[in-house]
Amino acid sequence: MASPPSEWKEREMPHEPIRGAQARGRFGESEAARWYIRNGYEVVARNWRCAMGEIDLVVSAPGLVVFCEVKARAGDGFGGPQGAVDRRKQLRVRRAAAMWLSEHRPGAVTVRFDVAAVVGARVEMIESAF
Repeated sequence: MASPPSEWKEREMPHEPIRGAQARGRFGESEAARWYIRNGYEVVARNWRCAMGEIDLVVSAPGLVVFCEVKARAGDGFGGPQGAVDRRKQLRVRRAAAMWLSEHRPGAVTVRFDVAAVVGARVEMIESAF
């Protein structure tokens, strides 16, 4: 039996792109966290996970808890990263946020859902995105 073409082997083992995407995601989360800190928020949690999903950032200010979905891209050639936060993703984040709130019981607070769109090194914060 003949070996598959070399381009098949490359597609079967996409290690570099995954590492690159993961690094870009971590960079985007760090940049978004810095944005919040510069604007007077406290970072409460990063990559908080539960059965309902994951929340990239949970930040707070007096009387406010913000759940932020971070989307990072190398460029915006295929549209901005915020477009990746569709209704299905929004629902997943809302469900995870409800779990976080029931577990941490922050009291009477306003809840907000933001999207941080990171393209290259530029951060666009979309407050009250959904």
